[in-house]
Amino acid sequence: MKILSKKPSTLQPFTKWTGGKRQLLPIIKSLMPESYKNYFEPFIGGGALFFDLAPKTAYINDFNSELINCYQQIKNNPEQLIDLLTNHKENNSKEYYLDLRSVDRDGRIDKMSTTERAARIMYMLRVDFNGLYRVNSKNQFNVPYGRYKNPRIVDADLILAISKYLNTNDIHILNEDFEDAVQNVDSGDFVYFDPPYIPLSETSAFTSYTHEGFSYKDQVRLRNTFKMLSEKGAFVMLSNSSSPLVEELYQDFHIHTVEAIRTNGAKTSSRGKISEIIVTNYDK
Repeated sequence: MKILSKKPSTLQPFTKWTGGKRQLLPIIKSLMPESYKNYFEPFIGGGALFFDLAPKTAYINDFNSELINCYQQIKNNPEQLIDLLTNHKENNSKEYYLDLRSVDRDGRIDKMSTTERAARIMYMLRVDFNGLYRVNSKNQFNVPYGRYKNPRIVDADLILAISKYLNTNDIHILNEDFEDAVQNVDSGDFVYFDPPYIPLSETSAFTSYTHEGFSYKDQVRLRNTFKMLSEKGAFVMLSNSSSPLVEELYQDFHIHTVEAIRTNGAKTSSRGKISEIIVTNYDK
């Protein structure tokens, strides 16, 4: 097995993302195996752990096609993406945001290039309420405009640094179901699952960061995938809510409880300290 080389200091998530793991990185890294082969992250989201580790060989995936398109455009068209984001920055206002948000309602989005779509999402996540990605049942973005005095809409240095990293390493960018995204996992590989969390209360809805949603059946399917990869000899880690359902699903594995600060609740009462669970199939 090879130990990963030191990461470039410039890499970090290029966008806000619900459930991002930046604050938990020290804990997550302390629970990782000391060495492993290839890196897999089937729910990449904002990629906090991925960018912090900067593996030389990785398979990153998300079912959210708009998000994965952002990764692909940063890799393939960084200069054009920066130009488009600069234009969004120069025109930023509530009215401008709402007009751009509405392109998925009136058909204009079908005429946009893949780079224009990526710039649209990256801009909206910088200026919308709490940096949320949320769509309705028709897959239409429906988050209101936020109240930021000076949002960082363009970070050219970061986009170029990520583009260079993605192009100079063996990074596979996938847009598939999580089961399909781990088909190539082998013994000694490391897999980190950070799925939409099981809700802590019965009144909570499952996180719908894609309009298809993520059901309890999906959570069971994920547990079964976790078990299958464990039997293959891979190192497997998973994050989820500190819910009795999670503890029941993963009772055969090592469960670590950690404290996190939730910052993106819609109400003040839904923010603050909250317990989360990290599951591993190996003792640490």
